[in-house]
Amino acid sequence: MLTFKDKIILAPMAGICDLPFRLLCKEQGCDILYTEMISAKGMYYNNKNTGPLIMTDKREEPIGVQIFGSEPELMAEQAKKLEDKGFAFIDVNMGCPVPKIVNNGDGSALMKNPKLIGEIVEALVKACKLPITIKIRSGFTADTINAPEIAKIAEAAGVSAIAVHGRTREQYYHGQADWSVIKAVKDTVSVPIIGNGDICSGADVIRMKEETGCDSVMIGRAAKGNPWIFSEIKHYLATGKQLPRPSVEEIRDTMLRHTRLMIEYKGDYTGIHEMRKHVAWYTQGLKDSAKLRAAINQVETYEEMEELVSQVVK
Repeated sequence: MLTFKDKIILAPMAGICDLPFRLLCKEQGCDILYTEMISAKGMYYNNKNTGPLIMTDKREEPIGVQIFGSEPELMAEQAKKLEDKGFAFIDVNMGCPVPKIVNNGDGSALMKNPKLIGEIVEALVKACKLPITIKIRSGFTADTINAPEIAKIAEAAGVSAIAVHGRTREQYYHGQADWSVIKAVKDTVSVPIIGNGDICSGADVIRMKEETGCDSVMIGRAAKGNPWIFSEIKHYLATGKQLPRPSVEEIRDTMLRHTRLMIEYKGDYTGIHEMRKHVAWYTQGLKDSAKLRAAINQVETYEEMEELVSQVVK
């Protein structure tokens, strides 16, 4: 039975948390994974991009599938189709701040319509045998902080857990996350609460749990180019000591392995092209990393990637 208590979770980040990256995070101790977000409407119209997004590997379990949309019946119908795909739960994205998502009434736009959120959760809970979870923000704007109200509505509709990002849609990913909103949500409902926002270390995990009472924590941008964050946090929680950062050799070897996984699952062209941004994240702060980032967009093959990375990351 999947529980959301005392877990370290990888946030579902579009364009980042694909299967290869999730596998690396799982190996480093990540407890629960999510797919990248999938359009319920795209599923309905058999969008060709949906297949790769729901591809998983046994080694990832437990993993949830995240969908987005704003039409309760359509979402429930599509969620039902995901029940037997090996997922442990179905999550609904109610926090994405990207304009093209929000302008369609999806993602964090739902924060403006608590009643609709209740209808979506209720429809999915009735249609699916899997647990239904949601990921929300603190509110749409600083003047409309309503995460506790939404959490109460979602709990009444049967939600199994709620992830709360302590920023408004208005903030995107800027400024500081307001953990007091996460505490307010935790104090309002009895379902498990997953705290998200500005978690970069084991010390941050302890502080968030102390300040908010949240049941689990979710790591987002701090994991980009840094799957080791999960083993570092686990080690700190167990011993109170910080693991040394990975060596340059380990960073290089992981980048190349990540590249091979990308090619294995996505093919040469897509794998290499999508890997470029990961290399920029992996090498941030390393000596000569600016040189590598300047050259990485010219790389077209694994051999070129290996040569470039080996020349610069040493």
